[in-house]
Amino acid sequence: MSIPFLKGHGTENDFVIVPDPDNALDLTPAAVAALCDRRAGIGADGVLHVVRSAAHPEAEGMAADAEWFMDYRNGDGSIAEMCGNGVRVFARYLQHAGHATEGDLAVATRGGVKTVHIAKDGDITVGMGSARLPEGDVTVRVGDRTWPARNVNMGNPHAVAFVEDLADAGDLYSPPPFSPPSAYPEGVNVEFVVDRGPRHVAMRVHERGSGETRSCGTGACAVAVATARRDGADPAVTGAPATYTVDVPGGRLVITERPDGEIEMTGPAVIVATGEISTEWLENTVR
Repeated sequence: MSIPFLKGHGTENDFVIVPDPDNALDLTPAAVAALCDRRAGIGADGVLHVVRSAAHPEAEGMAADAEWFMDYRNGDGSIAEMCGNGVRVFARYLQHAGHATEGDLAVATRGGVKTVHIAKDGDITVGMGSARLPEGDVTVRVGDRTWPARNVNMGNPHAVAFVEDLADAGDLYSPPPFSPPSAYPEGVNVEFVVDRGPRHVAMRVHERGSGETRSCGTGACAVAVATARRDGADPAVTGAPATYTVDVPGGRLVITERPDGEIEMTGPAVIVATGEISTEWLENTVR
């Protein structure tokens, strides 16, 4: 017995894609962690479990608006509300499998229904919703250094810190400590950001549940919003969209915040390979 899978990435944020339209598979946290193990498994930052919205109890209420649900899991097996790069790769899979074509489609996520546009040039744009900017001071720490951070929620929590050098972030193997603990009761994605030019920044990120990743879509959106506010730009006030180029270790994303608050993220998404997961291996691994 075997389970079909695909491997894909968006700006090198990589995923194991598991098509399961009827939600028949029991993807336990241990099974997800085993699949994402880079030495003993397939290796990925997370798993994209592809399920019809009507077949999943967390998504059936969105089925009228989006046929497909992205049941996203972090590399450690934990559940995440959203993954921006994951949505682009999820859409690319739907196109690859013949479930979608160039143009617009909707994808259900735990962060709500996301609008997606597959362009002819290959890039995919995702409507990421609007950012929330919770009040209160937040700091993050690496070693004996601390920085103020902007609290940005993109359906999942982010702490955005501006630093002089991306090396200041350290190795990012472990979650950077933050304070106060009440700011992020369920943990946080931490972005370290440097300027590269006018409306152009670069970032590194520790993703909650995955460690440092090559890219984070919601993180890039949080960084663009935090940078815009630092620069005095608020599209809701000015009536003009704000677009930032955000370089991540795995490539480049373009983020636009519109006057109505909607944030759009544009970038590549690639299907790398297809294969089969040995159910015998998976069962033995998670025992």
